[in-house]
Amino acid sequence: MKITRDDIIHVANLARLEMDEDSIQKFAVQIDDILRYVETLSNVNTDGVQPTSHAIFLTNAFRNDEEKQDFGRDALLENAPEKENGNFVVPKVVG
Repeated sequence: MKITRDDIIHVANLARLEMDEDSIQKFAVQIDDILRYVETLSNVNTDGVQPTSHAIFLTNAFRNDEEKQDFGRDALLENAPEKENGNFVVPKVVG
């Protein structure tokens, strides 16, 4: 698939990017090279290869849940700059 100057301009417009002529030509060549390389991957024999979602084996990094001491609402609110009815008072974020 050959990337044209018009393709680069079209994508740049979608991304709201301003590009000069040198950049357009440079990106056209670079993207065309990338797509040609990706195209060579379709020639690789993948018979018998299981599909993967990650290139490396991943394990769950979460720790086990452990019950901890409850500090109690009053102790947690002790240093709050503002509190009301047992809750923290924070600035309104959404109007």
